[in-house]
Amino acid sequence: MPRAIMIQGAGSNVGKSMVVAGLARAFTRRGLSVAPFKPQNMSNNAAVTRDGGEIGRAQALQARAADTLPHTDMNPVLLKPESDIGAQVIVQGQRYATLKARDYARAKPELLAAVMDSFTRLSADVDLVLIEGAGSPAEINLRQGDIANMGFAQAAGVPVVLVGDIDRGGVIAQVVGTQVILPEDDAGRIKAFAINKFRGDPSLFDGGLQEIVQRTGWPSLGVIPWFDQAWRLPAEDVMDIGSTHGGALKIAVPRLGRIANFDDLDPLSAEPGVSVDIVDPGRALPGDADLVLIPGSKSTIADLAGFRDNGWDIDLRAHIRRGGHVLGVCGGYQMLGHEIADPQGIEGKACTVAGLGHLNISTVMVPQKRLALSQARYLPTGADVQGYEIHIGTSDGPDCAHAWLEVEGQSHGAATANGQVMGCYLHGLFSSDTFRAAYLERLGARSDMAYEDSVDETLDALAAHLETHMDLDLLWDLAGEL
Repeated sequence: MPRAIMIQGAGSNVGKSMVVAGLARAFTRRGLSVAPFKPQNMSNNAAVTRDGGEIGRAQALQARAADTLPHTDMNPVLLKPESDIGAQVIVQGQRYATLKARDYARAKPELLAAVMDSFTRLSADVDLVLIEGAGSPAEINLRQGDIANMGFAQAAGVPVVLVGDIDRGGVIAQVVGTQVILPEDDAGRIKAFAINKFRGDPSLFDGGLQEIVQRTGWPSLGVIPWFDQAWRLPAEDVMDIGSTHGGALKIAVPRLGRIANFDDLDPLSAEPGVSVDIVDPGRALPGDADLVLIPGSKSTIADLAGFRDNGWDIDLRAHIRRGGHVLGVCGGYQMLGHEIADPQGIEGKACTVAGLGHLNISTVMVPQKRLALSQARYLPTGADVQGYEIHIGTSDGPDCAHAWLEVEGQSHGAATANGQVMGCYLHGLFSSDTFRAAYLERLGARSDMAYEDSVDETLDALAAHLETHMDLDLLWDLAGEL
């Protein structure tokens, strides 16, 4: 009989995704079949699935932790912000609509049906479903029509574990206050709590733990110390990406307003010989960078305007004049061309805008999104590359004659004749050790790292961390039979 339990947070960014990933690996190592599930996610950092759709990257990492392949049922509703008031809504892996917040609220009953359909299908073939909430159930102003937290928990009849974040302070109020503010039926769904991100001696919080138990009546699953290796795992939230100071080779990455699919940065940030400098708006691209990497974007034309507003276009020209290298991936690739045409107004008003002009290509936005897991080859060395494509738009022009990748037997990407400026649509290519080593060697850095192995080793360490500091036997006992 399959079981399920939901991990909700007493606030945002309490570490729910990380906890679910660690639990998935821990219970998988105990011999159980496990599947992650998040009813509703909001992220522009998506993963392409085996069934040809897209889900939040956190669920892809959790699937990896559970030794299974990512599937669209693991994240049936994905919100991809396109503006401050609207988002593209992905349902069971495919584009459903672009909706403003009020319109999305009206669509929730229909979306709940899709969520329940995915949950039923996913849970049929596993021993345990680990469900991740979104934000916090304490946001009771969002309770009506909720499909992300208690609304789903009530509809599915699953128990909940509440996780608090002690690192930000006030964790007793977080946990106890959540019980106080929730409607009685919702509070009754919570069966236990855990405290995450503790620094120092956990025994110093014994008194606080007792206060929470006495005031809520919930048992404690444990106090989880800060996991120092968390930075080695792919980040989903744009706020979780930051600069790393690893070595002499410096890669500058402008933080675009709608940055998307920035998992391309994870393997580079893990390289001992590489420093990745995330350049925030208002700051110039550093003059000592060896490479400027322009990442993907959910709204390429708007981010191109922001790139210019920050003066990064001027900095980039100076970087190229100094002999610096440039790589654009997906939206960044489109920006590097001579123009971007959006005749159907897919990203806003119909328009054609001038690109940065460093690649002799032009892009036309088209409504059909390309979603594909791709096998590729790095043409200069013949190295195999695995990656994925997730974009609208097609690019063509004279510099495509200098293609540097072959994807599914077709030439791919573009470059200047001297190879100083390059671009492509293929995400994830830096996860391929042979490609990353060859590319970094061109820039004067050596790579001996096995990136994918390091991710699995970190997931194993995270599982061991939770086995040590959480009562996983109690968590299993609390998980409800479906």
